[in-house]
Amino acid sequence: MSRFGLACRVAALALAFGVLAPPHWVALRVLGRRAMLAPILFHRVFLWLFGVRVTQSGSPPAPGEAALVLANHVSWLDIIAIGSLRPLSFVAKSEIAGWPVIGGLAALQRTIYIDRQRRGATATVSAAMGHRLAEGELVVLFAEGTTGDGTRLLPFRSSLVGAARAALQAEAGQGRVRLQPLAIAYPRRNGLPVTRSERSEIAWYGDMELAPHLAAFVQGGPIDVHVVWGAPIAFEANTDRKVATAAAEAEVRAALRGIGADCGRMPTVSVRPARPGLDLHDPEVAAV
Repeated sequence: MSRFGLACRVAALALAFGVLAPPHWVALRVLGRRAMLAPILFHRVFLWLFGVRVTQSGSPPAPGEAALVLANHVSWLDIIAIGSLRPLSFVAKSEIAGWPVIGGLAALQRTIYIDRQRRGATATVSAAMGHRLAEGELVVLFAEGTTGDGTRLLPFRSSLVGAARAALQAEAGQGRVRLQPLAIAYPRRNGLPVTRSERSEIAWYGDMELAPHLAAFVQGGPIDVHVVWGAPIAFEANTDRKVATAAAEAEVRAALRGIGADCGRMPTVSVRPARPGLDLHDPEVAAV
């Protein structure tokens, strides 16, 4: 991509932000959580401008159904890809709130922040997440707690999965909360399978410098993103959160293996019929 082409795309993205952001701020104050159309449109504009194609398959929540989404985390691009699909909010480290540009975008997405340095932060954030779940929202938690290069899945952390129990307590008549495993992978670039050496152009992890990474991302060409919604997991009052988290991790791991096996062909764009939810009281599932 030439410098002129990049400048045009950045200008178009800035224009989209200028058009969408002001009315969205007003709508947030008037409509609250129901004002979520602008972030979806902004994410889709970004994906279109920079040649990122998102396909999805699996068993997503029904429109308007609350769920705590447990996803793997590869790149900042995860947020744009997932955010383009439906109304939702993310859980992120508190430092992001102060980042130039990114902090403003996160605020528009109604991001829930966690201060990892503060004792008691987990309980506070779990309560905030639980409130949103009780209100019928989708909340995305990157359960690995960090990003990786996409070649392997890191263990899922269970601490914030307690938000599901907080949702049950906030909504006394609600018998269960949906935990939604979500796998995200970047199988192809320029129509060819992504090689290990190319992953640093997509994944952003460790102490990588942002500017060179973004330059490689822009110059590398079109990217295919595949999002797989795993089988839902029913979280009830007596559910062990560690067992539930392990079951979600197993679903994501299986989905990523499937994407890797299918790398020789383009992933399907259709959404498969929903599989039955995982029953965590089944001994075979509990043993995952």
